[in-house]
Amino acid sequence: MSPLEPPAFALPAALRSQGFTLRRERDADIPFLMQLYASTRAHDMALVPDWTDEQRQAFLTSQFRAQRIHYQTHFPACGFDVLAFSGAPMGRLYLDARPSSLHIIDIALLPEWCGRGIGTAVLQALTGAARAQGKRVGIFVERNNPALRLYRRLGFTEVADHAVYLEMEWSDGDPQTQLKTA
Repeated sequence: MSPLEPPAFALPAALRSQGFTLRRERDADIPFLMQLYASTRAHDMALVPDWTDEQRQAFLTSQFRAQRIHYQTHFPACGFDVLAFSGAPMGRLYLDARPSSLHIIDIALLPEWCGRGIGTAVLQALTGAARAQGKRVGIFVERNNPALRLYRRLGFTEVADHAVYLEMEWSDGDPQTQLKTA
């Protein structure tokens, strides 16, 4: 995907009017994306108190690179987008638009942006877009992810247990959607 292509998803007008934008990620975003990845692993890193800061950084860098290669290899048609506020990156949304579903490969916000309703607004807009297209929305969520409560509140249900991850799905329950996606 070229950084000049439009994002895979249009942010809701309410977020755009507040200064939020969604754009394709660029090579210049790599340091931010690494910082964002590290912020999502802070809890895990606290479980290894004997590591030096250098060891933690080396581990996080290695894991970030592995995840990035995995995503790019296994989801080549995915929209790799950066969420920004007033031009400054503050999150990411990796969305794979499939024939019968919108699959969230990854959604993350920097910790200081969590709990402000931004993720909720993005997810509600995604489910609204899916409803309009007669699609489901899918996501894999780690069992210990605090956002699990949010997904459940928004109507996502568990469809499979993959040890560390729960596979979740949102569907509007419309029989026509069910027929299209079965």
